[in-house]
Amino acid sequence: MKFIGNIIWLLLGGIITSIEYVISSLILMVTIIGIPFGLQTLKLALLALWPFGSKVTDTGNSGGCLNVIMNVLWLIFGGFCICLTHLLFGLLLCITIIGIPFGKQHFKMAGLALTPFGKSIT
Repeated sequence: MKFIGNIIWLLLGGIITSIEYVISSLILMVTIIGIPFGLQTLKLALLALWPFGSKVTDTGNSGGCLNVIMNVLWLIFGGFCICLTHLLFGLLLCITIIGIPFGKQHFKMAGLALTPFGKSIT
């Protein structure tokens, strides 16, 4: 079922979302300061490609000082808007019974979009 869910996800917008995250990542990586943020958008692109069966886990150093500072900067400069977008799509999809599994995937992406530093996708 995960495979079928991922195929439907890709056909109904997952591939477009992933491409948008990759383009954003490349734009962020133009400057040295933007490289860590570009790496986090690549993490979102990976999750947008294959969300069913993927898990977002905390790494061992998720409470480190640098991760906290980077997450705060991420929130200020766009992470909050990305999170709200995924929450909105998740709520819209959860209106119907068929859309609930896809809404759950958007909620997973919203959690990663809120604080991506110190998290990994398995």
